[in-house]
Amino acid sequence: MKGRKRHVVVDVLGLVLGCYVTSANTADVKAAPAVLVWVLEMFERIVKVLADQGYRGALGALIEHFFEQQERQVKLELTQRPTASQGFQVEPKRWIVERTWTWLENARILTRDYERLPENHEGMIYVVMIRLMLRCLAKNRRTWEAQTA
Repeated sequence: MKGRKRHVVVDVLGLVLGCYVTSANTADVKAAPAVLVWVLEMFERIVKVLADQGYRGALGALIEHFFEQQERQVKLELTQRPTASQGFQVEPKRWIVERTWTWLENARILTRDYERLPENHEGMIYVVMIRLMLRCLAKNRRTWEAQTA
């Protein structure tokens, strides 16, 4: 099937901690373990995972099963739309991920599917995020140097 689906884990600032690229027909709950288990192993300080409704079901069981051997508590919280709401409704904390998607979509290399392998596409996501972080650091340094001079 043509198309890619990107599964990303971001921190509270919207910086990418991990990503996994699959074909567009892959269900979210099937791809989530591939990225989430790796991120939770790499970043031991994570105590809460926020996810949208596409990840309900198997994800909670995965987190409980994975960390019961390690005696580590990781809480899973799924975003919920208010039941009485109609139309567009802002969900708490969802804007952090949406902002990250916007940052990534502004990169020309990610707007088209230039890469043949999903692993290469993942690498390009990391490269784009590194470029964004370096730009922010350089801008902050110029501002800081102007203030101290």
